[in-house]
Amino acid sequence: MSDILIVDDERDIRELISDILQDEGYATRLAGNSDEAMAAINGEPPALIILDIWLKDSRMDGIDILKTVRRDNQDVPVVIISGHGNIEIAVAAIKQGAYDFIEKPFNIDQLLVVIRRAMETSRLRRENQSLRRRDDTRAEMIGSSASFRTLVSNLDKVTKSNGRVMLTGPAGSGKEVAARYIHANSNRSGGPFVTVNCAGVAPDRMEEVLFGRETPERGVEPGLLEEAHGGIIYFDEVADMPVGTQSKILRVLVDQQFQRVGGNDKVRVDLRVISSTNRDLEEAIAAGTFREELYHRLNVVPIIVPALEDRREDIPELARHFIAEMNTSQGLPLRELSDDAVALMQTMVWPGNVRQLKNLIERVLILGDGNGVIEARELPGNEEGGSDQNRVVLSGALATLALREAREAFEREYLLTQINRFGGNISRTANFVGMERSALHRKLKSLGVVTSAKSGARVAHMDEEPETAE
Repeated sequence: MSDILIVDDERDIRELISDILQDEGYATRLAGNSDEAMAAINGEPPALIILDIWLKDSRMDGIDILKTVRRDNQDVPVVIISGHGNIEIAVAAIKQGAYDFIEKPFNIDQLLVVIRRAMETSRLRRENQSLRRRDDTRAEMIGSSASFRTLVSNLDKVTKSNGRVMLTGPAGSGKEVAARYIHANSNRSGGPFVTVNCAGVAPDRMEEVLFGRETPERGVEPGLLEEAHGGIIYFDEVADMPVGTQSKILRVLVDQQFQRVGGNDKVRVDLRVISSTNRDLEEAIAAGTFREELYHRLNVVPIIVPALEDRREDIPELARHFIAEMNTSQGLPLRELSDDAVALMQTMVWPGNVRQLKNLIERVLILGDGNGVIEARELPGNEEGGSDQNRVVLSGALATLALREAREAFEREYLLTQINRFGGNISRTANFVGMERSALHRKLKSLGVVTSAKSGARVAHMDEEPETAE
């Protein structure tokens, strides 16, 4: 979109205008009839169109072309020219969305002034639309653990490219935040970020939602693909996209164009696609619920978003971030976290991942004791208080074991939890549990606990063949 398209059935007129504009530094294209004009527009939309109303030997007149351009390329200004001008034609052109109307024979200086104003107005309109469409949802990446640093490093590598990215990770782990981070740091940051909730749209409505529709009663209703033009479209949980829609999305990825439901015209879009899933798409392919070709088109750059249990070191930082955020957005108390509360959160089970942590913090701030420090007793499952608050409650399985077996089971689970809490760092774990590092290594070996790399971090787990404790 960098040149001016001149559409006029009189060769001398269009070449004259072209010469004048080229002298002013503009690039131009020429069309003598409606077919040539539409082919030029569909091939590559121009920055501006100078359009004659009356076109001999054409299927469409200037008003018809104007209507089509305003429908499919709303950010392209159109200046109407005509040697048969009258007030009715001028009013009709302006009503259909023309920027201005100039009657032949026209004054060259007047034409240049109108063109400059039209292009500047178009530029400002695009900027304003970008600002209005830009989603204010934050794309802050919070954390400092090894697995988190690996994630951010991978995201930074893809921000400046236009490659398609597939984000995989469990529900609530922050895949959309990662997608927004890519958008905010890419050369498309001024464009829209549009989310398609594949699991939240009824299958029979998915195509209308994506492609839009055209009806005689309501005219053109743009879909999400058009809304994302110039920016990023994010397919959230893409495994839930209907199989029938998948084949049409595949065609959009190849051609960067589509037809609205009920329409005949091709709509061109400039999109970058980011997808996410918490499921195994290769299993879905085997089951026939996901197209293999679409998978390979979307999975150009696969990036894993780690679960919260793989980045437990980040829990205090995330929790404090949510506290500050909710203080600003909701006026909730700006409270500190006690060491006991931090330790407990780092050892809790988080099936809902970062989303669950955020919900927990909101609950504590709403129902908590006030503006003081958040204590461990305020966290879920630790509200009992009273004289028994320091008791360790045995699980049913542990209570049935002999003392030696129960001690081993407790030590194993306790050390697994603490090592993972400190991101696999044995020195920090030894310091917290009060053991010499060498003694801790011996204890871990006797209990069959080992560490290995996962998502860029060290994670503790049981060895397949643990040694028997002496």
